[in-house]
Amino acid sequence: MRVLVLGSGAKDHAIAWWFSQSRLISALYVAPGNAGTESIAKNIEIDPSDPEAVYRVCQTHTINYVFVGTEAPLFTGVIDYLNERGIDTFGAPKRALPLEGDRDFARKFTERHRIPAPRYVLFRNTDDLSAYLKEHEGERFVVKSNQIAPSRVMVDSTDYTTLMEFSATLLESGPIILEQHLAGLPLTITLFVDTNSYMLLPICSDYMRVESGGTPTGGMGSICPVPLQDSVKEALISRIIEPTLNGLREEHMAYKGVLTISIILTKEGPMLVDYHVRFNDPAAQAFIPLICTDLIEILTAMKKDTLGSLKLCCSSNSAVALVVASEGYPQKPVTGKILNPIPAALLLNAFEGAPRYFFGGVQKQGNDLVTTGGRNVTVVGIDYNIMSANKRAYQGVVHVQFENAWYRQDIGNKFFEN
Repeated sequence: MRVLVLGSGAKDHAIAWWFSQSRLISALYVAPGNAGTESIAKNIEIDPSDPEAVYRVCQTHTINYVFVGTEAPLFTGVIDYLNERGIDTFGAPKRALPLEGDRDFARKFTERHRIPAPRYVLFRNTDDLSAYLKEHEGERFVVKSNQIAPSRVMVDSTDYTTLMEFSATLLESGPIILEQHLAGLPLTITLFVDTNSYMLLPICSDYMRVESGGTPTGGMGSICPVPLQDSVKEALISRIIEPTLNGLREEHMAYKGVLTISIILTKEGPMLVDYHVRFNDPAAQAFIPLICTDLIEILTAMKKDTLGSLKLCCSSNSAVALVVASEGYPQKPVTGKILNPIPAALLLNAFEGAPRYFFGGVQKQGNDLVTTGGRNVTVVGIDYNIMSANKRAYQGVVHVQFENAWYRQDIGNKFFEN
């Protein structure tokens, strides 16, 4: 198989690394890629959201499989464009995009299929929102754009002024969702899906804020797998996963690709917060190193609609993923900072037992690695339990140094501290 991965983030580096481990691959390309992917694949400098540009690259390099794990190319029609021209793809087609691209649609989908989710109201103007907030003074709400937006674009507050000011900005570009705040443990459920069945990947718990209770981000860390009781796993499957997939089939939205479900595990049970028709970052960086099954074997089963008969083989280890970010992230990240040299063997993820380093907003300029975005490197510690994996991640992060780099100090702690 000759594969093209579309994207330039840390999860795209992790996906490319997963492909590079396959015995069934003959060529690997990433567009546009980053400083990490160029050591395991050929980077191609194109806009991955341009269907025609992607197709030309496929023709030039005889690529027969395109893997879309990030959101932008999905929402510009790359999948459908390539499929119409005979190129196999991984990713959600147009008919499935409302699950992520229209939160009001997704909430109504959960209502139709009796999937537990927080109460919500859709607003199109500030007058109606103001009246509602005054009627529910003191209640805690989450405000999100109704359309696809980065996970950091939200606010969670009881304060009327904070909620109104944030909402007014979002309403300039479209409707907003005001939803009930949920207290509990966040879970990231990742499923490979075909039109008949699914494969459940290791379950993660992500750290989505600058600090506990702080500003939302795109994700500052993740642990995997989450230690859950069997009864909780059964509830996730019976209340959320299976009703979702049955609903997709009933509504003719079933597809072949990935479905990520953001869940809060509350005292009343699991509650669905969001659907994503692509991988989540940094959950992907956490679970990918734990999977032993050849990715191309999984994709082949998916193409044949036989995912349900393929057993997923995973390491018994745990992973802690720690994101190193730029000064000013998430509001106004400072870019253009040069990373101190990192040992070549670590850059290549060549040492078994050493942390994995997956690059995001970092590009090679001459002989230097230079920051180009807010989240720069994900360091993944792997060991026999979460405590030991946490130790390896924080030991490994010392090799990622640039001016005013920062990261959370508590990723995984709550899973082993009293």
